[in-house]
Amino acid sequence: MQSHFILYVADQDRATRFYAGALGIAPRLNVPGMTEFALPGGGVLGLMPEAGIKALLGDAIADPAAAGGAPRCELYLIVDEPAAFHARALAAGGRELSALALRDWGDRAAYSQDPDGHVLAFAASVAQ
Repeated sequence: MQSHFILYVADQDRATRFYAGALGIAPRLNVPGMTEFALPGGGVLGLMPEAGIKALLGDAIADPAAAGGAPRCELYLIVDEPAAFHARALAAGGRELSALALRDWGDRAAYSQDPDGHVLAFAASVAQ
């Protein structure tokens, strides 16, 4: 099984630039209507324009654009160097929500928000 995580974005080009900078990788696919990044470990991060998913599913879903920038998901990525990834996300235009810190579940994690309001966390497990 392979996992794809698809974020609905207001501006596909802006989101593509942000995630390319934050992740430090180029997309594996970038065509009108979908951008994909191959994530280490086998997952795929997709970026789909809000209008595209609304056109695909119509009235079966609420309009994602109506969320007005409210966080709609959290993308929690386990990486070797969370501080470096977090810094790249901020340099790419992300907004810091919480600096890198030891969390009570045993990870060191830093939180930012992408230009569409999605919460992005970079974390590393702390060996006990």
